[in-house]
Amino acid sequence: MTTPLSGVLPVAPTPFFDDGSLDTEGMRRVLDCMVDQGVDAICILANYSEQFLLSDEERATLTRLCLDHVAGRVPVIVTISHFATAVAVARGRAASEMGAAMVMMMPPYHGVGLVPSPQGIFEHFAAVSDAIDIPIMVQDAPISGAALPVPLLVRMAREIEHVGYFKIEVPFAADKLAALIEAGGDAILGPYDGEEAVTLLADLDAGCTGTMTSALQPERIGPIVAAHRAGRADDALAQWRDCLPLINHENRQCGLRAAKAVMKAGGVIRSDHVRHPLAPMSDRTRARLMQLAAERDLVALRWGR
Repeated sequence: MTTPLSGVLPVAPTPFFDDGSLDTEGMRRVLDCMVDQGVDAICILANYSEQFLLSDEERATLTRLCLDHVAGRVPVIVTISHFATAVAVARGRAASEMGAAMVMMMPPYHGVGLVPSPQGIFEHFAAVSDAIDIPIMVQDAPISGAALPVPLLVRMAREIEHVGYFKIEVPFAADKLAALIEAGGDAILGPYDGEEAVTLLADLDAGCTGTMTSALQPERIGPIVAAHRAGRADDALAQWRDCLPLINHENRQCGLRAAKAVMKAGGVIRSDHVRHPLAPMSDRTRARLMQLAAERDLVALRWGR
């Protein structure tokens, strides 16, 4: 990448067959569908990819498959989060060597009682940076019990060579994004939000330049970011309002199951199976999801038909 990455950078779901085994051909179809949705980049092996339910062997298979199949059509961001610094370093090095454009990682955590000090978090990211030559995105997610105050993030951006991108999806994300951008200045290359774009307009107002949503409706989210960045704030608001019922239903009722369900209905993948202990969504929740998706004529809902 010769310029900072911006726009819509959604997470690819990991497809499984009904028996829970990995569907590698389905993974290729997911990637093709996402490229056809007009995404600016694709993130793999993230929380919405069920990364916490994948074996190390499956992670390696998926990393190679995704990078080879996308083949430079869009940048691929590989999630490498792990509590052990040595494992995160190894994952980062492997992703870089395979051709990833960027890696994303959460701070190390393993429950409330196992969160390193701020210095330990800094050293964790620094160790990965020393091992690779591609950018690092810091994921500041509510799933983690590790606090990442703005002064720590700014220090990381200024002192760790490859840290410059930040996905902020904690409560009051807009205020944190604004403070990060103000304090970090030119060191903040990519201030992003997440959480299915449920706070997107506030975050864009605060200065975010990209959003990492799911793969459900990126073809509708991307133009919102583009309109806002072009100074068409009213247009961005109108588009976001139209998307908001589906955004809210995904964020509050469906979670990572939404993109899979719509992709199955649209013929992208054969099964919307999620691995145990996750459970399928109810018929009631699915019916509302399909209604909202059909009203918006989503690419994923008709891509494989």
